[in-house]
Amino acid sequence: MAHGRTHRSPEDLDADFAGVVAETMQALAAPSRVRILGRLHAGPCSVNELARAVGMESSAVSHQLRLLRHLGLVAGRRDGRRVVYDLYDDHVGELLEQAISHVEHVRAGLARTAPARQLAEA
Repeated sequence: MAHGRTHRSPEDLDADFAGVVAETMQALAAPSRVRILGRLHAGPCSVNELARAVGMESSAVSHQLRLLRHLGLVAGRRDGRRVVYDLYDDHVGELLEQAISHVEHVRAGLARTAPARQLAEA
């Protein structure tokens, strides 16, 4: 499994862990955070570069980055006098890509396909 960690099955989540997952998913509930993550998906950048890229004030971007950092979605590293931000790891990019893909499929009216195990059980 990726990063040498155990993998929790979605059907076996306890309430506490499900809460942490829900909190993480809530990060995608704000368009500004989605745009920040989208820009960082292209590569690391500073707060000012992010602000220009997403059309926000630097202070607002900093506020969103604090939340994203708290949730483990972005990481910052000092580069001289500035902090450069990047996605925490590949999982964050994959999460964003999956969310985008899902919205594209829903908007295109593509039919939901049941996983093979569900078809076998029917």
